Amino acid sequence: MPITPQDAKNVLTSADLIYSDSDLSAALDDMAEQITARLHDANPLVIGVLTGGMIPTSFLVTRLQFPLQLDYLHATRYRGQTSGGTLQWIARPQTSLRDRVVLLVDDILDEGHTLRAIVDDCLAQGAKQVLTAVVLEKNRERSTTIKADFTGLQVPDRYVFGFGMDYKEYWRALPAVYAVKEHG
Repeated sequence: MPITPQDAKNVLTSADLIYSDSDLSAALDDMAEQITARLHDANPLVIGVLTGGMIPTSFLVTRLQFPLQLDYLHATRYRGQTSGGTLQWIARPQTSLRDRVVLLVDDILDEGHTLRAIVDDCLAQGAKQVLTAVVLEKNRERSTTIKADFTGLQVPDRYVFGFGMDYKEYWRALPAVYAVKEHG
């Protein structure tokens, strides 16, 4: 169900700050250091997972000072909702994945269904290796076995938004991460 801009403002006003922009910057610096150590000679194809991974990918790749190629894909289970449904492919990478080391960059590892499906799809397209980088990993049980190769920060099992993640299509561009206020 769509919300109004005023509804979005009300959610932010009552939300809890989880990570500030300086927390995120430090986490991205650490991730970039780990990624550089592992991939600096691998000629990786870095793929941002849209829409949530757009902002994290932008901030992360500027910290990777080695040769890489950049592309994107768009696959989603949420489409503006607060819970996931069936995976929908909107756009696939235009660069061939055959025999490439692929680094997928996304905003958050939540249940893991979307990221698992994307990894499997990349491997089916002939990627030599697929690694994953997420700015946030939610502390929760998962029905999938996926674990990110590079993780910035851990978040509680709450609905979070900002820095790429949305609240009903609002607040992706916030420079910090917030959690919707828990009621009850």
